[in-house]
Amino acid sequence: MRIGELAERAGTTTRTLRYYESRGLLTARRTENGYRTYDEDDLRLLRQIRTLQDFGFELEETRPFVDCLRAGHPSGDACPASLAVYRRKLAELDGLIDQLQSVRAQVGAQLLRAEAELAGGPEPRCELEAGHDERIHTGGRER
Repeated sequence: MRIGELAERAGTTTRTLRYYESRGLLTARRTENGYRTYDEDDLRLLRQIRTLQDFGFELEETRPFVDCLRAGHPSGDACPASLAVYRRKLAELDGLIDQLQSVRAQVGAQLLRAEAELAGGPEPRCELEAGHDERIHTGGRER
């Protein structure tokens, strides 16, 4: 198949395919007249890359999976290098989850503090609301 058909079937653009080719992730064969040609293995490889990118993997992180497929394995994650990338990504995700849980706890503590202050004191007056109320009473004209 030619580059346009591959791009369409893979749900991407020909520009993206050329970029992958420049990065060594996709290898085009050339016809006598210079057109790029691809086969079903290339489509499978692109689907692997796209799936990993949908999971948040950087393009370079997909390389071991591509190499694994090119080596003839039925799936891109059947090689030790691919498994190592999975492990690194899981560790990265665990770190992000820990950071988010910490931020969530801080925001929750701030909310509790703010609600306690609100319950124990006078009704706060918001300056933005005051300006809005005055404009309404003066017909929208600034004073």
